[in-house]
Amino acid sequence: MEKIIIKTPEQIVGIRKSCKLAGQTLEYIEPFVKEGVSTGFLNQKIDEFIRKNGAIPATLGYGGFPKSCCISLNEVVCHGIPSEKTILKYGDILNIDVTTILNGYYGDTSKMYTIGEISPIAAELIEVTRHCLDLGIQQVKPGNQFGNIGFAISKYVKSNGFSVVYEFCGHGVGIQFHEEPQIDHSSRRNTGPNMKPGMIFTIEPMINQGRAGTVVDKTDKWTARTIDNKLSAQFEHTVLVTDTGCEVLTDIYEEY
Repeated sequence: MEKIIIKTPEQIVGIRKSCKLAGQTLEYIEPFVKEGVSTGFLNQKIDEFIRKNGAIPATLGYGGFPKSCCISLNEVVCHGIPSEKTILKYGDILNIDVTTILNGYYGDTSKMYTIGEISPIAAELIEVTRHCLDLGIQQVKPGNQFGNIGFAISKYVKSNGFSVVYEFCGHGVGIQFHEEPQIDHSSRRNTGPNMKPGMIFTIEPMINQGRAGTVVDKTDKWTARTIDNKLSAQFEHTVLVTDTGCEVLTDIYEEY
């Protein structure tokens, strides 16, 4: 297994700037996320905003991915491909996931958006998923083990009757798009490597209304859907382990 990269102070400065831009991208796109708009249009606006700010979208061309962000609608868990044919409808929920490369450094974040009034179960799923991200971030501090992130998340999810996606996970980020370590969102307590200052990684719990399993589209080879076509939600931040705890690098609203 590759070593977990401890970022230098100079690298942290660069990654922090890219993460801020990623967060600003999600803020920028919010007014455009409305009924009747295509996910392809949102992708175009996101691409333009990232480039206007001197960066490039990391997903475009990554492993053959054809678009500048991932937009995952309703039962899509992750890696949804934006399209002019996919039109947002009243009652939809969707995740927009952006990763920026600014001066060679990566910033990765995602959040949920809603169209009009959504169902009570969708609202509950989104709220539980948002709290899962908070619980995961609370575990980030020097000396703690990575498994405690997934333990805290999975315990809370089970108590609310939902399920944690185990086939996709968070990851180290900053110098490359995907680095060590792998951040599982369902894991045993006190397992995995210890966190050290200078480590940067994503926490991005994907929580399903129904069963935990997913199925990847056989045609596009990317779109992952819930195995029972029930709803899924996700939130993501990039975090830095500091000497005293953590810094949420993609949090532009200072919520943490």
